[in-house]
Amino acid sequence: MSLIKQLWLIIVGLVLLSFGASLFIGVTTSRAYIEQEVRIKNADNANALALTMTQMPKDDVTLELLIAAQFDTGYYRRIELRTPTGELIDARQADEAIGDVPAWFVDLIDFNVAPGVAVIQDGWQQFGTLTVESQHSYAYRSLWHSTLKLTGWFALAGTLGLLLGGWLIRGIRLPLHRVVEQARDIGMRRFTTSPVPRTRELGDVVEAMNQLSRDVGDMLGRESQQLDVLRRRLQHDAVTDALNREAFLTQLQIHLESQDFRASGGLALIRVSHLADINERLGHAGADALLKELVSSLEQLAQDHGSGLVGRLNGSDFALLLPGLDDLTFAQQKLSPRIQALAEARDTAILLPGAIGHYVQGDNRGTLLAGLDGALSMSESHGQQDIVILDGDQPGSLFQSHAEWREALQGALQDGVDLAHYPVLDRDGKLLHFECPSRLRLKQQWHSAGVFIPWVSRLRMTTQLDLAVVDAALRDITQRHQPVGINLSADAMRDARFALELRARLSARPEAARLLWIEIPGNLAIQDVEHFRSLCKALQPLGCRVGLEHVGAEFTRISNLHDLGLAYLKIDGSLTQGISESHEQQTILRGMATLCHSLGILAIAEGVETHDQARALFELGLDGVTGPGIRHNDKTGF
Repeated sequence: MSLIKQLWLIIVGLVLLSFGASLFIGVTTSRAYIEQEVRIKNADNANALALTMTQMPKDDVTLELLIAAQFDTGYYRRIELRTPTGELIDARQADEAIGDVPAWFVDLIDFNVAPGVAVIQDGWQQFGTLTVESQHSYAYRSLWHSTLKLTGWFALAGTLGLLLGGWLIRGIRLPLHRVVEQARDIGMRRFTTSPVPRTRELGDVVEAMNQLSRDVGDMLGRESQQLDVLRRRLQHDAVTDALNREAFLTQLQIHLESQDFRASGGLALIRVSHLADINERLGHAGADALLKELVSSLEQLAQDHGSGLVGRLNGSDFALLLPGLDDLTFAQQKLSPRIQALAEARDTAILLPGAIGHYVQGDNRGTLLAGLDGALSMSESHGQQDIVILDGDQPGSLFQSHAEWREALQGALQDGVDLAHYPVLDRDGKLLHFECPSRLRLKQQWHSAGVFIPWVSRLRMTTQLDLAVVDAALRDITQRHQPVGINLSADAMRDARFALELRARLSARPEAARLLWIEIPGNLAIQDVEHFRSLCKALQPLGCRVGLEHVGAEFTRISNLHDLGLAYLKIDGSLTQGISESHEQQTILRGMATLCHSLGILAIAEGVETHDQARALFELGLDGVTGPGIRHNDKTGF
């Protein structure tokens, strides 16, 4: 039995006990008082009537008239006059008139009142004995009415007491429920806190739970910070904190092989010309400050874009990767003033030439960089300070105008989205879910997201595409009965109308919703935590799983999302490449897997190319793998 039920039973029991005791005491006290009063009345009336008869003539007519007159007043139940030997001289008797009092109450009370007895004298001789018994039916009526009033008042008081008890129990139950929910959250690795109630004992319990939650959360935060220190030491340049050459080139290759919005965009190279001379003129500290400011300016542009990356390719060359970018002129207009301001901020002459061009899925990384380097070298040889655009139009563009793209995209969405299927497997080779990037049929061919996503974003059709992807995923689950993973855009995450539409679709198909895995790019979710939090809370009751993809540098802030019920993280491929040879990467991934498990989150590695790499990742504690080297076989797993 629950504590609340026990408290209610105690309160109701106390109310009923108080009512019963009060009613019993009140009724028995009133009964004894009434019996005493009626007994005294009988004695007084008998003595008064006997005294009157003693002083009157003792003929039968006079006595009969006196008894009849006394009886007819209506206050007597019985009056009898007998001789000293017991013979009846005269008698009057009336029935009890208890019409408006329940019989059970009369039987329960049953007044036991002795009649009044007095002696009548005739001179010095005893004439007879007079017995008088008052009519006490009114006593039943009076006691019944007083009992009803007592019951009514006590019912009112009991109701008020129950309301007060309910208020008090509510004050106990709500903190208890919060503590229970908090304990469940901690069991599910959601380290939440609860407001401390005013009740001292409950307050001590809640405060202890809050402290436990904060301590565990702080511990996980410290561990994630330590992992980030190791990751930065491995992947970032020590002077500027930009990605080092190896890490940036790995990211570029991942983008070129991607099936999502990262598969096309813009790539810029910026060069600090004659860095050795600048180092002599400004000094080592001044040259380092210039490089840091350059990287900071590039990172600001990357952050404004949403998912950009900055890397240092060598001592003087810096790269800026802007996935999803289709307007190079816009990027040039944003980048040129920043570069110009850096060059003009120094007293000495500084040349910062740059080049920017498009990349698309399938481009060769070396060829792409060589083309940008050639344009950059030519700009440098001419002493140009501006950013050179390598190509004005996005290569391979299917349509030439906004109107053509809009019409084509609307038609393709009406025809329906196709989903590619890439397996995500656990350590036993069993399917966790299929990654399903979207494809659209344009010009009679199916195209991956890298081709049309920039235009979908530019034409503000992302939420329309995301809803079409959700519909396609639900149909796929219904047909294949296998879990499907889809990714949503940042625009959809921020759109309240999209959340309502998504809830409606998932609520209408609850069985399929339980097999749906929904993921958001890690950097976009971290940049807009509030909207991501709202989306997670909206999806929690529907049974689908929510996770983050392409998680790398954002991992340090994952502990801030412990209360959202994240189901999984997909760790970026830049951390999984070359895992067999790098002990530092192994340490980082082992720590990330441990921290994910501490939060109740699956850790899945992206970009896995070989089975040996997959086995190494599983040995480090990861729960799943996906990538070009992962194939699913229903019988053998891998």
